[in-house]
Amino acid sequence: MKTGFLDKLITRMDRLDPQSLQVFFLRLSQEKGLLETIFHAIQEGIIVLDGQGRISYLNRAAAKLLGFAPDEAVGEPIRKYLRELDWEGVMRLDEQEWSRLVNREIEITYPEHRFLVFYVVPLAMVNAGEPGAVVILRDVTHDREHEAQTLESERLNALMLLAAGMAHEIGNPLNSLNIHLQLIRRELDALPEAERASLRGLLDVSQKEVARLDRTITQFLRAVRPTPPQLEPANVRAVLQDTLEFLQHEIGDRDVLVEVESEDDLPEIPLDRSQIRQAFFNLIRNAIQAMTNGGLLKIQIRKHDRYLAIAFKDTGPGIAPERLINMFEPYSTTKAEGSGLGLMIVQRIVRDHGGQLEVHSEPRAGSTFTIFLPREEQRIRLLQAHRGGEAGKQTA
Repeated sequence: MKTGFLDKLITRMDRLDPQSLQVFFLRLSQEKGLLETIFHAIQEGIIVLDGQGRISYLNRAAAKLLGFAPDEAVGEPIRKYLRELDWEGVMRLDEQEWSRLVNREIEITYPEHRFLVFYVVPLAMVNAGEPGAVVILRDVTHDREHEAQTLESERLNALMLLAAGMAHEIGNPLNSLNIHLQLIRRELDALPEAERASLRGLLDVSQKEVARLDRTITQFLRAVRPTPPQLEPANVRAVLQDTLEFLQHEIGDRDVLVEVESEDDLPEIPLDRSQIRQAFFNLIRNAIQAMTNGGLLKIQIRKHDRYLAIAFKDTGPGIAPERLINMFEPYSTTKAEGSGLGLMIVQRIVRDHGGQLEVHSEPRAGSTFTIFLPREEQRIRLLQAHRGGEAGKQTA
């Protein structure tokens, strides 16, 4: 609305004929509607208060942030919704109170947990002598979460660097220990059989424990020091067969039957054979270890327009819903001898390939882990989703 339009209208009221007056009011109504549309489209919440601190007008954003219906709030005192403040002091235009409220942050729990920054502007600052004030609210929840995530990321990076250094330092004496155990075994072979029997069992246990520690450290270093995948065209079915051949003895020992279903005309896709083999290895090994009394592992490979889907479905006990939330976090495991890094490594490998890992599981009904690998090299890599949300597919 142009400046002075209302003033001109008021001064000419007694000189306007009914037709001209109708035109002026029509224009006034149109401009009022435009201003209201803009007012409600603003993302910041705006609340207009009268001289007694009652709400005389507000936009939809303010109603949404504070959790009430706009029609119900008009005429209500602002302290009903923002109770922590001395609104009587504020409305008396106390200079100290105004300066304290220039920019203040509050935390609310209804209708959602949010952090809001708000400031109050007296209408007298706009129009001398005008009673009342304007409250402006801005949602800074995302900013607070981003700040917390940044601090957490920095802390985690520092811990990972420290842990990686410690793992490296532990790995060196482990290698030395393994070499000396092999030398002891050679010396043991030269002793009489009667003396070898008891010592061989102790030596076997020692070597197995050293090997277990070495595997744990190797997995840990792969998790905290990931290397970018070296993508080359490869056949997923061939990589899967290599992995199954490597695990065939453990699969047989656990009385697990493996069935592989795939389409005949699978295309080659860009992938790092070594890393994808590691991802397949971790998922297959988790599946066969979950089926403690034997079972069936069905692996299906299907092609879609933009992805190849590789599904690993077992007949194990399934995963409890409360464990699905943090199953990809480091050291999250239900196995007595597990490192809790296997699924974390799988997720990182798949994400670095521009793909996605999905999980479907029900207690006593088995679990299905499905890897989606892009058929073409991705220009945009999938990033970690926010806690509690699901990872989306980002493609070039």
